[in-house]
Amino acid sequence: MLGMALLRDRSIQAVCDHLHLVLPDHIGKTTISSAGLDQARDRLGIAPLKHLLGAVVTRHGREQLDAHRWRGLAVLGTLGTTIRVPDSDENRAHFTLPPCGAHRESAYRQARVVGLMALGTHFLLDLKVGAYMESEESLSSGFDEHLSDHCVLMVDRGLLDYRRFYRHQQRGEERHWLVRAKSNLVWTVLEILGPNQVIAEGSFRRPARRSDPTLPRSMPLRVICYQLPGFKPQWLLTSMLDAERYPAAEIIKLYHQRWELETGFDKLHTHTLERLEALRSGTPDRIRQELFALAVVYNLVRLEMARVAGILEVSPLRISYRTSLLLIRTWWLSAWVVAAGRLPQYLEQLSIWSN
Repeated sequence: MLGMALLRDRSIQAVCDHLHLVLPDHIGKTTISSAGLDQARDRLGIAPLKHLLGAVVTRHGREQLDAHRWRGLAVLGTLGTTIRVPDSDENRAHFTLPPCGAHRESAYRQARVVGLMALGTHFLLDLKVGAYMESEESLSSGFDEHLSDHCVLMVDRGLLDYRRFYRHQQRGEERHWLVRAKSNLVWTVLEILGPNQVIAEGSFRRPARRSDPTLPRSMPLRVICYQLPGFKPQWLLTSMLDAERYPAAEIIKLYHQRWELETGFDKLHTHTLERLEALRSGTPDRIRQELFALAVVYNLVRLEMARVAGILEVSPLRISYRTSLLLIRTWWLSAWVVAAGRLPQYLEQLSIWSN
């Protein structure tokens, strides 16, 4: 599965042959047919790939967050994307077609993928996979219980939800959030902090309080107004109420790191997938299996980039993901001709090539 994720330009059978994988049967036959590969993947299931991703995150996630904190806070963000899946009977029944103009549908079924990412390193901390019709909001809500204390979570303004933000704050210590306000959003000013920032009150709607009686009538938030040259004024909403500890100018600059999410997902979607039209698994479970394998490989490449960045004493974002991915692919393709004892030395040369 990891070979499929890394060697996207090779067929599944070719990946299996390159890795010298065999499944001997009772008569000693060692070649694996395509049907045999499918059956082996079905026996493997999704759980081991999810566990492997979780193990990588458990082992390295904290160090990736701690290395690039902002005023003591880990900087996180969520973002969703869609990925095309093959048009098999099973995928057709599970995944849905997005609309394409009036009374038309697009050609490919699509899976919706939502990730939680450490913005300082583009390290992927969690991944949720659903059908196209499942919303980013419902999928990303699964991240909330696993967020660490002393963090700031940035989300797209389409996911602005006071109730979710309130729960996020209540689950731990110094769990902050930052989002850009919608144009039609209103709030009540409680205190003026300066010419472009106020402490305001965001009210919970009556249906929300009816469904959850533990919610208060409102929650305090900080509103910061700014305008970039050539653009309309924008308003940021945040739970970071202390203007001295969290200066407005730095919050504005911090918010624009949210676009690192777009960059990180582009590396996963465009470069790791090699711009291919679709994934290559014919069933929903194999699609999820393939996506979790892609996430594992993506994170392993990111960890190698972080190691190289430490040697060169630069930010991991200064290291080219594309170059690193191609170097690791080349290393894997040629590793079988290198003595096992020299593999670490061979991998160490990546720091020189990446520079």
